[in-house]
Amino acid sequence: MLKIKQKKAQEEMLGFALIVIIVSIAIIFLLFLFLRSDSKQGVESYEVNSFIQTSLHYTTECKEYSGYVDVRKLIFKCVRNEHCQGGEDPCEMLNDTLRGIIEKSWPYGENRPIKGYFMNILDIVSTDETSSRSIVDLKGGNETNNYKGSSQDFTVVPYSIRIYFRTYY
Repeated sequence: MLKIKQKKAQEEMLGFALIVIIVSIAIIFLLFLFLRSDSKQGVESYEVNSFIQTSLHYTTECKEYSGYVDVRKLIFKCVRNEHCQGGEDPCEMLNDTLRGIIEKSWPYGENRPIKGYFMNILDIVSTDETSSRSIVDLKGGNETNNYKGSSQDFTVVPYSIRIYFRTYY
């Protein structure tokens, strides 16, 4: 009778140990999934930098004698105040085009990973960068303390342009 009780107790202990092991594995698995999904919600700096690079090559609705111009050329048309062939204001077209690109590429909102964005394009007037004029100043959504950003400089003599872009998450 004593052997039967000991055997039953050993089986209960073994069953309890198996339950503890299975629950531990399940908790580790759920924790792994939770941490992994959170890491994909953020934005990486290289994504922001790539976005700036590709945006500069986006073809706009501004037409000139040789065809439609890309965003990079439209920035310089705006700086030089050169209108498009159809008479459109290049600065207004630049703002509208960039806002459209950003809002399609970086959908933002309270229930989304991206909470907002900020883009600023400056014409650096002096060589010591003490004076500059803003060409584009776009904002959408909410600013948070968590953001990824990048900047891009390019020059076509005598103009020097700097683009800043941030996404808030």
